[in-house]
Amino acid sequence: MSAERLKRITDAVREHGRSSVAELAQLTGASEMTIRRDLEVLAEQGVLERYRGGARSLLLRGEEPPFALRAQEGLEVKRRIAAEVAALVADGESVVLDGGTTCLEVARLLVHRRLTVMPLSLHAANALADAAQLTLLLPGGQPRRGELALTGPLTEASLAALRFDTAILGCCGLTATDGLTAYDLADAAVKRAAMASSRRVIAVAEAAKLSRTALAHVAPASALHAVVTDQAAPADATDALSAAGLTVRMA
Repeated sequence: MSAERLKRITDAVREHGRSSVAELAQLTGASEMTIRRDLEVLAEQGVLERYRGGARSLLLRGEEPPFALRAQEGLEVKRRIAAEVAALVADGESVVLDGGTTCLEVARLLVHRRLTVMPLSLHAANALADAAQLTLLLPGGQPRRGELALTGPLTEASLAALRFDTAILGCCGLTATDGLTAYDLADAAVKRAAMASSRRVIAVAEAAKLSRTALAHVAPASALHAVVTDQAAPADATDALSAAGLTVRMA
């Protein structure tokens, strides 16, 4: 309930630009004291700025919410998607694993597998650091603040030097029309490099992302082999992706 309340507060402040404590208390059904504590948490995450009696948004409509906030959203759905993805990976495979919150859940499920994995974020690398059977490869690169996804020419060069069985990619948006998209230009370049070095590409995307397009184009939908989403995915979106040649799996 706390994570859902934080999301509703974030969405409301982002939609209106600013909201008062009283308005947010009425929206969520929580006490004003609880709302003040929630606003402090969100202010620490860089989502909004507090002022006396309310808060104003620091997120533009086209910006990606902070990792710390996204990590708590739809966690059960992300774990179901991650379990479906992990089942698609066979022991002995070499895997490049993207950054993002859903891919972090995938990393946690691969810890005890006999695989070779190159994670593209420090969050996922930390999750895999003590894996006994797994061979962990670390790319070079510069971590994005907060996100800790590795980007830049060193990351792209690390990917170009290797060949993977499977790339598991997160996304900010995925549609049959606009393809795979990301909020960050440097992140989009790393995703393209991961795809170029992999025999098979699997995208992970919660249902809401199948009707969303972000700023940076990564690749057309036809360049992917499969997408794993959840049962809330709209039928028209999944049908269009299937028609583009993707295997669509519902977690």
